[in-house]
Amino acid sequence: MNPTLTNRQKIAQIFFPAAFIHDTEENHQALENLIRKEEIGGLTFFHSRISAAANFEKRQEVLNVSGTLEKLVELINRYQEASNIPLIISIDGEFGLAMRIEQTPAYPFAISLGGISQEGEKQVEEVHYKMGLDLKSAGIHLNLAPCADVNTNPSNPVIGYRSFGSDPNSVARLALAAYKGLKKAGIGACLKHFPGHGDTHVDSHLGLPVVNKTKQELVAEELYPFQYGIDHDVEMIMVGHLAVPALSGNIEISASISRDIITDLLKNEMGFKGLVISDALNMKAVANLFPNPGQLEWEAFQAGNDILCFSDHVKEGIQFILERGKKEDIESAYQKIQDLKQQLGVLERKTIEVPNFNWENHDKFMEKLSKEFLCQLEGEINPIKIRDLGESGNLGLRSFPSGPTTTFETLLHEAFGRNLAEISDKKSELLIIPVFVPSAKPMNHFGLDKNDLEEIQQLAHEKPSILYLFGNPLALRQFGDLSIYSSVILAYQSFDATQRVAVKHLMGEWKAIGRLSVDL
Repeated sequence: MNPTLTNRQKIAQIFFPAAFIHDTEENHQALENLIRKEEIGGLTFFHSRISAAANFEKRQEVLNVSGTLEKLVELINRYQEASNIPLIISIDGEFGLAMRIEQTPAYPFAISLGGISQEGEKQVEEVHYKMGLDLKSAGIHLNLAPCADVNTNPSNPVIGYRSFGSDPNSVARLALAAYKGLKKAGIGACLKHFPGHGDTHVDSHLGLPVVNKTKQELVAEELYPFQYGIDHDVEMIMVGHLAVPALSGNIEISASISRDIITDLLKNEMGFKGLVISDALNMKAVANLFPNPGQLEWEAFQAGNDILCFSDHVKEGIQFILERGKKEDIESAYQKIQDLKQQLGVLERKTIEVPNFNWENHDKFMEKLSKEFLCQLEGEINPIKIRDLGESGNLGLRSFPSGPTTTFETLLHEAFGRNLAEISDKKSELLIIPVFVPSAKPMNHFGLDKNDLEEIQQLAHEKPSILYLFGNPLALRQFGDLSIYSSVILAYQSFDATQRVAVKHLMGEWKAIGRLSVDL
């Protein structure tokens, strides 16, 4: 604690602007100067300005930039060196460092973890504990995760695979388990996106989503996981950019700048005493509302946010709050942030080394998890018949979309060699159709080609077909009536480990014990 700080310096601790790993040296220096001059409290790291823009502009580009992890560690050390008070380093890593950093361990999506039917909470906690250790080793203190949104709208453009499922009770328990796992690893965590982003049609990166439900409906569904977290001592909640008129006096105002929602509902009515962090203030749901630089930051602060994430107008925002903010509100937010810094060991300065990950152990862990969430949705598998057909050349295989040979195909070819019938061979009595869903988001049929989808359904009509889906289960809505397939197996992920488990299942070495985490 530093009682000698001025009011302006205390306000500056509320600001966590964005830091881009792949950026120009000029931009790195500008951020360094901002850290020195404004004395901000923390940073939120993103891969690059281009990857952030891809969200806004509906681009699906993948940037292949090498050395991202090394660059991240180098920048964390550099920015900490520039700061008088050590910075909280945060990142949005819902499925691990890999969400932002290439060549780091990726963990299953929340929607996949929701499919674990046995000891789900224990497993989710373990996943997030391991994830937390990865983050900590890279110099990160705070993960802006997990989502406590209930996945009630299958067409949701921005939540979907990021939610643990469609059942509020399950989401509440698993989100808390994820939070606990991160905390156990010594990493800060937050439930998001209050008051619940699961039932929206608009991506808040692009516009303001509106949830038109009664308060009674919201309490039973959207608000339930957050209340559950509050009742179990969660210490941080992120407020989303979505309008919920039933909670804000019938006004369509973003929750992130609504005093009715943050102060009156979350803090006073629901009893939350911890830190409130805003969702990124550059998102178009709110960023375009206030042309006067600094006003948005003031609106977010006066609504009840303690941390302002991804502010584009730090200097002006500090000035706005300095001129208008109540001293007790500033002091309260400052103390919460200093307590968090103490708790997360931020104030103990140390140089970060580039971590080495144990890839073999990670792969084994992914295989263990894949066995837990692999889910049989339709029909049964007869492994004896499959072996017989495979050995006699009457088993067909057709993978979608066409591309490089997958682990699943390789393993089947190893098992049956040349006997595996090609799709053109009409002799095959049974067809295996593995589908690797290109995108986790519903846009453009989850990236699936419409001709491919038509061909898959045509094949299933022509002969018995076993469909293995590697990807977001909500994509199953693109495959027509699932009863046309003799069997449908949901694998959730396309990890090599998951593909190995799927082949073991096909050969009768493993039973599918997972469940469907969402309503289709």
